Amino acid sequence: MKKKSRIALTLRTLGGLTTQEIATAFLDKTEAMAARLTRAKKKIAAAGIPYRIPDAADLPERLSSVLGVIYLIFNEGYAPHSGDMPTRISLSDEAIRLARMLRSLMPDEPEIGGLLALMLLHDSRRLTRMDDDGNMVALEHQNRARWDQTRIAEGAALLEDVLPKGRIGAYQLQAAISAVHAQAKDWAATDWPQIHALYRLLAEISPTAVVKVNWAVAASHAVSVEAGLAMLDVVNEDGALERYQPYFAARADLLARSNRVNDALSCYEKAIALSSNASEKRFLERKRDATAQGRTN
Repeated sequence: MKKKSRIALTLRTLGGLTTQEIATAFLDKTEAMAARLTRAKKKIAAAGIPYRIPDAADLPERLSSVLGVIYLIFNEGYAPHSGDMPTRISLSDEAIRLARMLRSLMPDEPEIGGLLALMLLHDSRRLTRMDDDGNMVALEHQNRARWDQTRIAEGAALLEDVLPKGRIGAYQLQAAISAVHAQAKDWAATDWPQIHALYRLLAEISPTAVVKVNWAVAASHAVSVEAGLAMLDVVNEDGALERYQPYFAARADLLARSNRVNDALSCYEKAIALSSNASEKRFLERKRDATAQGRTN
């Protein structure tokens, strides 16, 4: 069974995520993901594949899929793709718990430590991502004094432990990027050239659309807005991201910052239409309205 199918089936069977949530995580259509899950279940039934704990020799091969499942569960808790809830804390907490358990079982695997560090660093901002009215707060406007310094310190310590092992992986690089954000005293002090360089390395290891969109945003701060827009053009030159909300949200922001208001508003409308989460939709609507009034933040 292909890795993607294994992860999707695990998320559905054990993680409890809906088919739509899994499809969104993989940038797939819901119908296509439903068909994939059905084929995977039939294959297991037809071949009589048992559900069992893998042998020790099989663990390294399975590790990548397991880490992928844990991170997708965390992301669905950190930023739900649908519904009215801005966060699903129980999912995020469960993902962190599973990563801790996995690290205790396989302490010498650096990507486990990288994933745990990444989730802790993201989760350190939990209390500041929403205002008192339940509205999303952009990273640059969050109250950093309320960030969880214990989690930031633990995440940084994990990176100091795993990075010197010399087996750099995607989760370690993502955690390093999050650490740069976490350790900046404010938005203006963010080391964007370092973040841009880390995304360059990450794109070599994991050249996904998600990574490339985020790299373009980093380039817009480290190099220029026009450089970031040019990178977004390349990422979507085949039209593969026409259903990917973060692409249009990122493009709208960059266009607004370059004073291309009409183009920015058009992208905001597309991003809003593609949003299923009510809190996220309201956030984008406020960004759209601010842009229409001549403001970009």
